[in-house]
Amino acid sequence: MLIGSVAALIGVGFGAFGAHGLRGRLTPQMLAVFETGVRYQMYHAFALLITALALARFDGWLLRTAGWLFTAGIVLFSGSLYALALSGVTALGAITPLGGLAFLAGWACFIIAAI
Repeated sequence: MLIGSVAALIGVGFGAFGAHGLRGRLTPQMLAVFETGVRYQMYHAFALLITALALARFDGWLLRTAGWLFTAGIVLFSGSLYALALSGVTALGAITPLGGLAFLAGWACFIIAAI
């Protein structure tokens, strides 16, 4: 729950920073990249909160694994997009799919736990 709350707090802050601090400083394409990072961070911050609530009722390794995979996905996916947008180093985009895979694996764990 703590990680989800912190991720949401940072997501809101980064969203405001992108909307107010980066507009005009980044190309529209790089601003869209930054905003994609914020969007997926917020989705998965909520996923972490839902996972925490599920763990309070149904403990299990699959739910814990889902939570850690969502966390890894935020760091790898959103983090690489933030770094790409702010630095322009396109090689950072190679990390993004690893975060996407972490998100997918987290959702797969959550689904299996639900079944």
